[in-house]
Amino acid sequence: MTADPTMARIGQGVELHHHQGQREAARELFEQIWDDIGGEQGDPLHVCVLAHSMADVQDDVHQELMRDLRALAAVGLITDERVAQAGVPLSVAGLYPSLHLNVSECYRKLGDLGRAREHLQQARAGIGALGDDEYGQLIRGGLERLAEQLAEAT
Repeated sequence: MTADPTMARIGQGVELHHHQGQREAARELFEQIWDDIGGEQGDPLHVCVLAHSMADVQDDVHQELMRDLRALAAVGLITDERVAQAGVPLSVAGLYPSLHLNVSECYRKLGDLGRAREHLQQARAGIGALGDDEYGQLIRGGLERLAEQLAEAT
């Protein structure tokens, strides 16, 4: 399997943000990668993963939502073969729960509870694609917390 240099660079940005707390440095790296891949015209896998990662470093919820929706649009163009070729340990179906979770959370923050619930339901519908590993547990936990927040918001 060939290493995917773009995925490795995205991983560096995620590392900067999540493990080193360097949100601004991660945002700058992600923006550089976005330019390098040609933005939305790039490889759909790169567009999806990068937009999903970029959403996490936004200060404005509208910008976060825009990037998460961009990632959600791109995932439909990805094949399982492409995911495997890039060394991603998930199927395409395994990408959807996290994407819908993030979109749902953005809509909740914006007060659009109807759309938030729609995406929560879509995330739950796809959760079976995830294993019972650390990542699957992380997404399931996020869905449970979001469901509680939405239940309290009614």
